[in-house]
Amino acid sequence: RNSTTSLLFQQRARSRSSTALFLLLLACVLHTAAALSFLAPPRLSSTSLPLSTLSASAMPTAVTKVAVPKGEMVNTMYWFRKALRLHDNPSLVRAVQNASTMHPVFCIDTSEPGSSSFVRTGKVGVNRMKFLLDTLEDLNSNLKSLDSRLIVLQGNPLEELPRAFKAWNIKRLALEVDTEPWTIKQEAEIRKIAEACGVEVVSEVGHTLADPKVLGQQAGGKSITTFATFCSLLDDTLRKHPLNLAPDVTQIPELSPEAMLEVREKEYKVPTLAELGYDPSEAGNPFPGGETEGLKRLRKYMARTKWCAEFEKPKTVPTEFGAERSTTILSPYLTNGCVSARVFYKELKETYKKAGKHTLPPVSLEAQLLWREFYYFNSYSTPNFDRMEGNPICRQIPWGETPAHQQRLEAWRDGRTGYPWIDACMVQLKQEGHLHHLARHAVACFLTRGDLWVSWEKGMEVFEERLVDADWALNAGNWMWLSCSCFFYQYFRCYSPVAFGKKYDPEGKFIKKYLPVLKDMPSKWIFEPWKAPLAIQQKAKCVVGEHYPAPIVTHETEHKENMGRMNEAYAAHKAAGAKDDDDKPSPKAGGKRKKEGEERGAEKKKKKEEAA
Repeated sequence: RNSTTSLLFQQRARSRSSTALFLLLLACVLHTAAALSFLAPPRLSSTSLPLSTLSASAMPTAVTKVAVPKGEMVNTMYWFRKALRLHDNPSLVRAVQNASTMHPVFCIDTSEPGSSSFVRTGKVGVNRMKFLLDTLEDLNSNLKSLDSRLIVLQGNPLEELPRAFKAWNIKRLALEVDTEPWTIKQEAEIRKIAEACGVEVVSEVGHTLADPKVLGQQAGGKSITTFATFCSLLDDTLRKHPLNLAPDVTQIPELSPEAMLEVREKEYKVPTLAELGYDPSEAGNPFPGGETEGLKRLRKYMARTKWCAEFEKPKTVPTEFGAERSTTILSPYLTNGCVSARVFYKELKETYKKAGKHTLPPVSLEAQLLWREFYYFNSYSTPNFDRMEGNPICRQIPWGETPAHQQRLEAWRDGRTGYPWIDACMVQLKQEGHLHHLARHAVACFLTRGDLWVSWEKGMEVFEERLVDADWALNAGNWMWLSCSCFFYQYFRCYSPVAFGKKYDPEGKFIKKYLPVLKDMPSKWIFEPWKAPLAIQQKAKCVVGEHYPAPIVTHETEHKENMGRMNEAYAAHKAAGAKDDDDKPSPKAGGKRKKEGEERGAEKKKKKEEAA
C-alpha cells in the first residue's frame, strides 16, 4: 500500500508539473496573441472600420532611422498630446501593435519660461487648464477600464521622455502628427534624442480630415486664402485618399515592471489646479472636458436630424448663457482631441443622408469642420502664420503701439471699455472660457479695425490664454479674418458695439448676467448707459464714470477714422504690387461706406502733405 501511495503521489506531482508547464506556455501564447490583436471591433464609433480596411493613404506614417524588426515584440510608449481619446486614434492603434508593454504618457510642461513651457508662461488660463485636467482624468478612467493607466509626467518633455526611455527600457515611441510650428520643432528634437537612445519613433495623422502635408502637395506648396477654392482642393484630396476610421482600442498591454515600480513610488497622477498654481475658484467653465462627455454631446446632436440639416451658423445666438446653447459646443472637444473630427464628419454625413435636404457651406454644420481644415491647411502652408511681420498672406497694417493703445487693450481685455455689449462678452470669456463665434466677431472687430486700432496679435494672445477651445491655427486665422488682414477684405463692414448686441437681446439679459452693476438699468438704456439721464443712472445705482466706465472711445467717429487708415494700408499694399488669390471687396456691397473710407483716407493724406 505504501509503494502504491508513493507512486500515486509521484504521478500527481508529474501531472501538476505538466499542467503548470502547459499553463505557462498557454499564457505566453495568449500574451503574444493579445498583443497582436489589441485592435478589437469598434466600441465607441458606429462608423469605425476594421484595421484591414485602412489604406496606406489613410494612415500616413513617419519613422526614425531606428526601426524595430517587423513582428518583434517591443516595449512601447505612447505620447498623448492632442489625441486624448481611445476612439479613432490611428497613432494609438499603431502603438499597441506588437507591443509587449505599453506606457500611456502625457507630459505637462511646468518647466521655467524660455523653452516650450506650457503652464508658467501664462498662455494657459484657468478654464483652459481645467478643461485639460478634466480630459486627462477621463482618459485615465477609460484606460483603467482596460487595465492600464495614464502616466502624467511634469517637466520639459525633452528631458522627461528620454529619462523614461532609459528607466523603462522603451524601444518604440508612438505619437500623433501635430502641425503647430513649436510642436514640429519639439518633435524633431525628440526624434534626434530617441535615435541616440535606440528608440524607434512612429507617428500617424488623425487630428484633421486630411493630412495638411498631402493637401500642401496638392496645392503646389502654396497657401489658399479663399474658402471655396480650398473646399474644391479638399474634396479632390478626400476622393483620392478616402477617409477611413481607425478601430477603437479596447485592450492595452500592461506597464513594464520598471515603470510599475516607479509609478507606485511617484504616483504620476493627474494634478489638481491648485497643485499647478491656479486658483480653483476662478474656474467657471460649464462644459466638462473628456472623451466621454464629448462623445455624449456629439451623439446628442447627431440624433437631432432636422436640427443638423437646418443648421446655419450666422443664425445662432451670441447672447446665450447656461448649459444649453444654439451651437454644439464641440469645439473644445475637437481642439483637445477628445472627439475625433473624422468621426464627427462621418456621422454628420450619415445624418445628412437621413435628412435628405440640408444646408450647405459656408454656413452649414459640415462647413464648421471645413473651416477648421481651411485654417489648419493655411497655418501649415504659411510661415509666421500667427503674426503680421514676415507673414506673406497678411496685410501690413500700422496698428497703434502707443501707451494709450496699451491702455485700450487692457480695458478691452478686462471688460472696461464702457460699451456694455463688448464688456459683457469679455467677462463671459474670462469667467467661462467660452464665447459664441458672433460675439468673438464683435469684440475682435472692436479691438482692431473697428474702434481701438490695436493689433490683432494682441487680441489673439488673450484668446489663446482664455478660450477652452483655443486652437493655434483657428485662433490666428480668425483674428486675421476679423481684422481684415487676410481672408476677408471688406473693411468698410463694421460691427456696431451697440446695435449688434441689441439685435439679439433687446432686453439686455446677457449684459445683466455678466455685468451685474447694470442689472437695474432700464432696457432702453442698458446698451448705452451714458445716454441715460442722471436721475435714471442714480436710481439704477450705476452712475457712468463712477460705478461703470464711460466709453473709452466714441464709436461714431473712431470707426470712420479707422476706415480711412485701412484704406491707406490697402492702397500701400496695392502700390507694392502685391497679388492675392483672395476675395476682393465687392463694388456693390457697402459701396457708400467704402467710398467714405476712401474719402477719409484721401483727406488724411492731404492734411499730412499740408503739415509737411
